[in-house]
Amino acid sequence: MLQSAKRFLLVLFLSLGALSSPAAEKPNIIYFLLDDAGYGDLSCYGQELFSTPNIDRLATEGLKFTQHYSGSTVCAPTRCSLMTGKHTGHTYVRGNREVQPEGQAPMPADIVTIPRLLSEAGYATGAFGKWGLGAPGSVSDPAEHFDLFYGYNCQRAAHTYYPTHLWKNEKRIELDGETYTHPLIMEEAFDFIRSKKDEPFFVYFPVAIPHAAMHSPDSYSKPFREKFPQFEDKIGKYAGTKVVNPIAAFAGMMTLVDDGVGEMMALLKELEIDENTLVIFSSDNGPHREGGHDPDFFNSNGPLTGYKRNLTEGGIRAPMIARWPAKIRAGTVTDHVSAHWDILPTVCELAGASIPDDVDGVSMVATLLGAGDQKEHDYLYWEFYEQGGKKAARWGDWKALQRGISKDPHAPIAIYDLSKDIGEKNDISAVRPDLVARASEIFKEAHTPSPNWEFKVRKKKKKIGK
Repeated sequence: MLQSAKRFLLVLFLSLGALSSPAAEKPNIIYFLLDDAGYGDLSCYGQELFSTPNIDRLATEGLKFTQHYSGSTVCAPTRCSLMTGKHTGHTYVRGNREVQPEGQAPMPADIVTIPRLLSEAGYATGAFGKWGLGAPGSVSDPAEHFDLFYGYNCQRAAHTYYPTHLWKNEKRIELDGETYTHPLIMEEAFDFIRSKKDEPFFVYFPVAIPHAAMHSPDSYSKPFREKFPQFEDKIGKYAGTKVVNPIAAFAGMMTLVDDGVGEMMALLKELEIDENTLVIFSSDNGPHREGGHDPDFFNSNGPLTGYKRNLTEGGIRAPMIARWPAKIRAGTVTDHVSAHWDILPTVCELAGASIPDDVDGVSMVATLLGAGDQKEHDYLYWEFYEQGGKKAARWGDWKALQRGISKDPHAPIAIYDLSKDIGEKNDISAVRPDLVARASEIFKEAHTPSPNWEFKVRKKKKKIGK
């Protein structure tokens, strides 16, 4: 009896110890989002003209995704999809809608977002970078969602890295127009992490790099001006600014952001919270072709076709890396098909937060931890209202793409077999009408009408005879 009692007390003691151990605590969560970086813009995804060793380290010490997708092919809808766990057939924001003098059209006041859900679960929440989902003082000002926001409220204002001001919650922070903002934003985030190291936190890093304009501090662009002197006569123009050798500037920007990731990882080590911090790294859509940037020179798409504003793979397939030393096995790769709208259910499950019933996302916890059965999507879906209107879907290895919807709601649907044709060169719709029919079903099923977003069919003007 005495031995049984001792054994019970020992088991109880060990159980209590396990519950209070770092591995049993809620993980800190950091989500890092690049702006307009392509699938091939990281050296761990094939980039050869510059290197990203710190980001690569996330992959060598964590899990690299090869079939992850962005929420949309431009800024605001991707961010809404990410924050709300819904694809663009259901999201409130499905395109870039500007308001004046600063900001984008707001989300509803009561919209459910990742930071609100994690806050209810006991997390401190901070966002540092570019918001784009509600103007200053609006019902979806970032301060309405996060404990602390620092950065650009307006994505239009983020077209320069030398602005006249940033925002810290509702306070406008005046700048001299000559200060490069990325280091300021990173340092504010690092201060937040230091202040919250003893409690679970969620940090959202929607940085502006490498969106145009192609501004890079001289110390970062200079080595690449020497490496790419053939572009010294090239001038990049964007949002009222001119940049000499934007090719060098792009490589400098990517090197700068990689250095910031290295500083972040060093800080986590210094604070002794590295083991129980999940870091997720991705990009918001495919590479842009603005301000003199040349994604073809850098092979920014790798094997993919298309750019930002396309629903081909090059416009929406995104890099994603997840590192969590306590839980994720180092140096692993997954071909699990996933998307930005999966982030909400994933982090909520890990944080012990409630997951809304109406999200489109599927938790990726089983894939991250390498244990259990991973639920798969029936399909992924996108719709986009610029450039004539477009829809796309993916199910299994099949990809469907419909263009010109605003001109013709019944425009032909192209079908691609991504297992054999990742570059989407061979449309097989003529020989697979069954797949065309399935795509049509998905396009109807996945789309919920919105008064703010319509594929407006333009009627042809009648010619008046003489």
